[in-house]
Amino acid sequence: MKMRKVLFIALILMISIVGAACSNNDESDLKESAFKGEYIVDANYAKEQLENDNAILLDARGEKLAKKGTIKGAVSTSWQNLSNVEIEKGDYDWGLILEPEVLSQRLGDLGLSKDKEIILFAEGPEGWGEDARILWTLKSAGYENIKMVDGGLKALIASGLEESKEIKKLNPVEVEIDSMDYERVINTKELEESFDEYVILDVREDREYEGGTYYGEEKGGHIPGAIQMKFLDLFDEDGYLKSNEEIDSMFEEANISKDDKIVAYCTSGIRSAYTQLVMEILDYEVAKNYDGSYNTWCFHNEVE
Repeated sequence: MKMRKVLFIALILMISIVGAACSNNDESDLKESAFKGEYIVDANYAKEQLENDNAILLDARGEKLAKKGTIKGAVSTSWQNLSNVEIEKGDYDWGLILEPEVLSQRLGDLGLSKDKEIILFAEGPEGWGEDARILWTLKSAGYENIKMVDGGLKALIASGLEESKEIKKLNPVEVEIDSMDYERVINTKELEESFDEYVILDVREDREYEGGTYYGEEKGGHIPGAIQMKFLDLFDEDGYLKSNEEIDSMFEEANISKDDKIVAYCTSGIRSAYTQLVMEILDYEVAKNYDGSYNTWCFHNEVE
């Protein structure tokens, strides 16, 4: 009887230890962010704000992916919903931020009030930088209290936030956009007219830069003279942004100076919006995102 009692107690202790380990598993997977900046927050910050109903959590990957799995309580939209992609690709206006009247209506329909903090997430290097593209759009529309989660969806799950396949719907709100701020934006015609003033930064993968067409491009190659520094290289092996110092060194190695006038581009201005935001945080004096990007440039201009 004594032996049975000892074994029973040992079994209870073992179950308790395993249970404790499992309950702490999510937190142990959560990595501290190495990158610091005005618009970047970690998953614990987002969790706290969401649990206290202090912010809107926005899944920037779009509803199709969000319905396969998102964070409970998150709303969702896509960069396409806030951009002029309903016209034919190759048009000079394709991919640009929507005009204020249409944009304000769509943001209002989503319930994205300027009075609330908005925290965006996507999937870092496993995605396209959609969270930064939407944040960049909101900045241009006059939103000020906007953040982005380093580590994205994976980090939010690791923080212990509950997953869901349901997208939260907010009540529509009135959104006023008095004027758009295009300081961080350049379109194709503007770039054509002032091309020699800028250092052109291509953030696509090697296979794209070297001429492959994978996303419906009219022709392969890159903008003449463009320096390549890949979007994917901004992240460490765990999908978090590298430190400020590491990223600064990458730009230095690419011979890009903080006092250069820089235009970043990718295929459709998504990965390059992420890169532009990082450069802005790192105090590059003039860093613009080319929102028409290579998709529009290659329709109208020579490429290498």
